[in-house]
Amino acid sequence: MSTTTTPRGTRTTPSMMSSVGLVAGREISVRMRSKAFLISTGILMLAVLASVMFGGLASQNPELTKVAVIGSSADAASSAIAGTDSLEAVTADSLEQAEQMLRDGEVSAIVVPSEDAASANPVTVIGLDQAPSDVVGALSIRPTIELLDEPGQNPFLIYLVAIGFGLVFFMSAMTFGTTIAQSVVEEKQTRIVEILMSTIPVRALLAGKVVGNSVMAFLQIVAIAALAILGMVVTSQKVLLGTLGSSVIWFVVFFAIGFVMLAALYAATASMVSRSEDIGSVTSPVMILVMLPYILVILFNNNPTVLAVMSYVPFSAPVGMPMRIFLGTAEWWEPLLSLAILVVTTVLTLALGSRIYSNSLLRLGARVKLTEALKR
Repeated sequence: MSTTTTPRGTRTTPSMMSSVGLVAGREISVRMRSKAFLISTGILMLAVLASVMFGGLASQNPELTKVAVIGSSADAASSAIAGTDSLEAVTADSLEQAEQMLRDGEVSAIVVPSEDAASANPVTVIGLDQAPSDVVGALSIRPTIELLDEPGQNPFLIYLVAIGFGLVFFMSAMTFGTTIAQSVVEEKQTRIVEILMSTIPVRALLAGKVVGNSVMAFLQIVAIAALAILGMVVTSQKVLLGTLGSSVIWFVVFFAIGFVMLAALYAATASMVSRSEDIGSVTSPVMILVMLPYILVILFNNNPTVLAVMSYVPFSAPVGMPMRIFLGTAEWWEPLLSLAILVVTTVLTLALGSRIYSNSLLRLGARVKLTEALKR
């Protein structure tokens, strides 16, 4: 067996993959030793777990559910409610008034006697857009179920899910993106980058930063998703878990790719300045791209047109497409098409970011203009 020896005093240059691995490992090590990062991550994870657990415990200890019964037939309908310890009858003068009370949220359902006296179901339960399972479960008889509107998700639940997706995306992208930008400028200020570039290719330096921080962001998102699922299992929210599970998985997949794109932009834009005071001004366009999905998904969480547009725009797809999957408005092929667009955009962004980073990293002093950073 033959071995290759290196003459004493000769400097060996690590390969591209080794260089990327070294830089990525350094980034992960620095993050893991950062108390601020560990504390903020712990707070975010506990907040997610607490919100899920609180929602589950609150649903297990509900107040009396109000149901409307109609004047002339109130006695017949109330007899079906009698004996339950979770339903409260509210009398309405007519079916139209009861329906309006249901639409206004004053009652959860309407209980009326069955039109067919010989029917096996003595009463009919009328819901808004989904079967009122709590009312049906509380009755000692099996009623007929009718809906006023087409089935849909609970608006309040939609709002909470929108805030969850938007906030997790916003917090993780901002936290790790800002960390990348500060790291790049710090290395320029201290001239450490000159030492690093003497042994490591500049593209490997950028790739290592992106890979290291992307791994940490991905692990954070996976941990948050796992805690949310665990919380739903512990509190027996199986219906919500079945509805939300697939959208959470897609959110993790979209975020993993989308953050790589954002990380490259943060590193590239930060390399154009040499002072920490200038980071905010140069990275503000990227920060806007991170904030917009969070704002839009809260304002238009149940608007199919806005969500459809968001699901195909690469910067908002990690939030828009999981929301459409949760609402059931996305066809089976749409997440795949949106993911393909995001992957292509990420590859192009990496190429663009690599050029800006390579042309700006060793330029100290005044801010590098974008046109100069893009030149070969």
